[in-house]
Amino acid sequence: MSNLQKSDPPLITRTAVAPRALPIFRHAGSGLRRLCRMAAVTVTPLVLFALFLLLVGVRPFEIYVAMLRSSFGDAYGFGEVIVKSTPILLTALATALPARAGLINVGGEGQLAIGALFTAAGAVYWISEWPGWAGIPVLAVVGAFGGAMWAAIAAALKQYGGMNETITTLLMNYVALYTVGYFVHGALKDPASFNWPFSPSISDSLRLPVVAGTRIHIGIPIALFFATMAWWLLSRTRFGFHLRAVGGNPVAAELAGLPVTRLQIGVLIAAGALAGLAGMIEITGIEGRLRPTTGATYGYLGFLAAWMARNDPLRCVGTAFLIGAITVAGNALEISSGLPASSMHILLSIVLLAILASGRRERA
Repeated sequence: MSNLQKSDPPLITRTAVAPRALPIFRHAGSGLRRLCRMAAVTVTPLVLFALFLLLVGVRPFEIYVAMLRSSFGDAYGFGEVIVKSTPILLTALATALPARAGLINVGGEGQLAIGALFTAAGAVYWISEWPGWAGIPVLAVVGAFGGAMWAAIAAALKQYGGMNETITTLLMNYVALYTVGYFVHGALKDPASFNWPFSPSISDSLRLPVVAGTRIHIGIPIALFFATMAWWLLSRTRFGFHLRAVGGNPVAAELAGLPVTRLQIGVLIAAGALAGLAGMIEITGIEGRLRPTTGATYGYLGFLAAWMARNDPLRCVGTAFLIGAITVAGNALEISSGLPASSMHILLSIVLLAILASGRRERA
């Protein structure tokens, strides 16, 4: 019996050591599953869109090759992807930040348009003769103020009228569209436009500097800077912790003493400022004048990018770049197959549904 008792501890030790290796295998298994989910999210939309192309009588392989060449085949195509990604990224941030506070901002489209309107009006009638080093920062503030003011209307309707911000921001997009149309047909209309509805061109000194031979401008690092700042605020500051607490459970946050209403209104106005800055960049970096279609669809694409990134500011950089590439590739689709460029929205929708399905399974 004594010999058996002496041999017991090693047996117990061997049995106790074995489970320690299990978390390693569990971690490896979860990593493999995550990798498989990423592969499925990437491949499945391409396969489904290829089936759609086959149904309409188009060869998918040739279309995918043409799309890749148009987006990444040369410096010009890659530059266009970056240019398209910039306003998408800023409007994605305008969706992601309020979402962390439990708000749904669908108004990036209108906030961008009003920011562009304020920028064009300021550049044409206020600081048209200013040098760029002074005028461009002023226009950035003016454009951001326009977007913030438009978002503040929705915030006030939520606070004092009890209205849902999802509905108000969505409907205000149409009001913003008609407001811009009113001005480009009236007070801001270029007298030398031969009756075309657009504003006079802003002076060259107020245009954003660009890389020679491309349309890449300094708005791109500005958008990346704000994406990094948004990530830092949300994940590394007390303000971000409070914001996430409000988004997680506003009732509990209020009982804990957090200023829920002030935080939600503040972040919605800040989101409008980011979208308004995107409108300023479109005027000073790309178009040079205000048109009825300035920045059209960028707000909705930004909303899509934020949802695809699950409202993470750094992930928004990747999803905005992806959507920018798909948008540029739409031109190749139209040229190569005869299908409208808007057919790319089908691919974007499939990608979004795949990501949402993957996220739901991961949470489960």
